[in-house]
Formats: sequence, structure tokens, C-alpha cells
Amino acid sequence: MKRREFVVKSGLASAGVITTTSALGAVSCTSFGKSEINIGVIGTGQRGLGLMSLMNNIEGINVAAVCDVLPFRLKEGVTQTNNTAKAYDSYVNLLKDKAIDSVLIATPFSSHYEIAMAAVEAGKHVYCEKTLAKGLKEIETLADKVSGSKIIFQTGHQYHSSRLYTHVVDLLQKGEIGIIRSFECRWYRKGDWRREVPEPKYERAINWRMYKEYSGGMTAELSSHQIDFVSWVLDENPNKIMGTGGINFWDDGRETYDNTHLIFEYPSGVKAHFKCLTSNIPGGYEIKAIGDKGIITLTTGKAWMNYYKKPEKTELSEVDGVAGATLPAEYNSEKGMPIKVEHLDPSKQALIDFKDAILEGSQPISNIQTGASTAKAVQLSLDAMYTEEVQYW
Repeated sequence: MKRREFVVKSGLASAGVITTTSALGAVSCTSFGKSEINIGVIGTGQRGLGLMSLMNNIEGINVAAVCDVLPFRLKEGVTQTNNTAKAYDSYVNLLKDKAIDSVLIATPFSSHYEIAMAAVEAGKHVYCEKTLAKGLKEIETLADKVSGSKIIFQTGHQYHSSRLYTHVVDLLQKGEIGIIRSFECRWYRKGDWRREVPEPKYERAINWRMYKEYSGGMTAELSSHQIDFVSWVLDENPNKIMGTGGINFWDDGRETYDNTHLIFEYPSGVKAHFKCLTSNIPGGYEIKAIGDKGIITLTTGKAWMNYYKKPEKTELSEVDGVAGATLPAEYNSEKGMPIKVEHLDPSKQALIDFKDAILEGSQPISNIQTGASTAKAVQLSLDAMYTEEVQYW
């Protein structure tokens, strides 16, 4: 079964609801009759606060409550709302608040499952930051729980909402660079990836990404976005995963790797390499989709197309008509022609999509099933690295 078919059949049909004819299989629910959603933010660390700053400028979203177990983080969350939001030090109490119709979960990876399950039980719509959940059993249990409900559930793979990425996926699936042969994905983070700690007792709470008990390391926090993208393009999940990694740059007591190297093989035969580093190596974030006619290169907000055989004529009409590219004068000898698409910051677009999905009664494109598939690939990647054994889907 194709990945897209799995999303529709397993994710929505099992929910016992009627679906529209769209490719996404959106739920055809009656409108909530509202123009605004009241959202509770669970986890007001760096990511939670960042998303709150975006929501403050999105019409139709009201951050009505915030929650964090760290007092100073909770205070920062309330301040972000100009002291208008209710403050909770327990997500259990926040979920009891009947004024809250949706929640955003931006807590450590290991807590996603517990909080998301409770939110669904409480009848709250959910935006859950990536990666969806830790552990194969937990991933499947959460997916089944959501699929058996009428909850709107969005997984926070924000590039899945990017209109630029959507356009590039369309180009790739239509064969613009021919048959896709492989993907090269890298994400290099400068520095040691640590956060400042006000007191030693907060080390594990703030730098949870460094500890296996709470975190999937760089694979869950960074590479998961690129893993999600490749499966989206191919409409497949990997059937074989190989990986290695280590702590080679930062000998500072961390448990999760500071460099990871993964190779995925897909049923179509396509291979994908995901490389992630924390050091001072130049490079940043990049995805290369490699076809038999050319290459599309993506960064977080830009894209280029380069054909192996340079066109003899480069008039705007001939180039732009195929790829949506810009003026030939902008041609880059290494990356090719820029692909120009109007698009918002991906995180902001993802939050707008979540709001619209709730108000319209439709499932978002980055939903429980796409999130579950990516989470499973992440878990198998961790298993491959930690056990030094090939993992099979």
C-alpha cells in the first residue's frame, strides 16, 4: 500500500467519518461555527515560546493558557501573552479547562506520547511538535487512538506546510528531473547544541536533548524533517535502515550522538543519506533530490533546479514554463535556476494550517499518520545506530 493510501484508509476511514475527494482525505465534518481557536501551549521552552510569538500575529488564534513544569519557563510563557493567558504547572489541569479547545505540545520528546494521549482523551485538538512519539508501541497506540476519534491532529513537521516545499514535491512527483535515484540530506549545526542552564539542577530539564532517556538526539530533532520530506516525495516508507554515529566532537557528558549517518533504502530502490553534525563545519541545512535528468536542491526557504544538460536556449518563456523559475540572469552554475514561490515562514504556515483545519473540520497535510510513519523511521534509525544492526520496516 502506498504511503498516501495508508494515510487515507488507515487514518480516516477507521475514524468512522465521511471523507472528501481531496488527495488528503480531509474529514468532511460540520463546521465548528467559530472564527477563533483557544489554544493551550504545553511546554514554554525555546520552541514553545518561538511558536507563541508567531501565534500572537495570526488572526484566529488565541493563546489562552500556558503550561510548564519549570517556574521560570512558565513565567516566560505568561509574559509572551502579555499576561493574559492562564498559567498551569500541570498539563492535566490545563486539559480540564473547558475554555481550551486545542493544545500545542512543545515538551521534551519522551513526554509527547503521554500528553497527546491525554489530550485526545480530553477531546482537545492537537498540534504535536516533531518527532511524534518515542517507541514503536507508543507510536502505533497513539496513531490508533487519534484515528479512532474525530480529533484534528497535526504533527509539527513544519516544512510539510511550506508552499515552496509543496511546489517542489509536485515537481518531483511529476518527473521534472526524471526518475528519482537518490537523496542527499545534511544538517550541520554550529556549536555544541547546548542551552544555557541557570542552575546545575536544571541541566537535564533544559538540555534534555543530550540524554537518551528523554531524547532521540539529532535524528529526532533535526533529521526527522528531512526523513519526512523524502517519504512525502516518494509516497513510501523505507524498507531498510542502516546507521552509525558517535560522540566525537563534544566530550561533555552527553549521551546522544553529536554526529549521525543514516542510509535508507525504499521499496522503489531509491537510496537516501541523512547526515547530521554539531560542530563548526560550514554547510547548514540542505536536501538534494537526484534524478536521472537533473537535481533539485532545497534549503529551509530556497530551492534551485539544475538539469544535467544545460538548455541551448534560456529565454524566460522556455525556462519559466517548466519549473516556475526566475530570470535566466539568476542562473547558478552549481545549483541551477532558482525556483520562486511565494511562501511564509514554514512554522507560521503550519500554525495557520492547524487553525484552518480546526475551523474547517479537515485533517491537515502533516497529520497523525504521516507523523507516525516518520516517527517509526526515526525510532528504527535510533535502533540501527545503537544496536549496530540493520533495521527492517
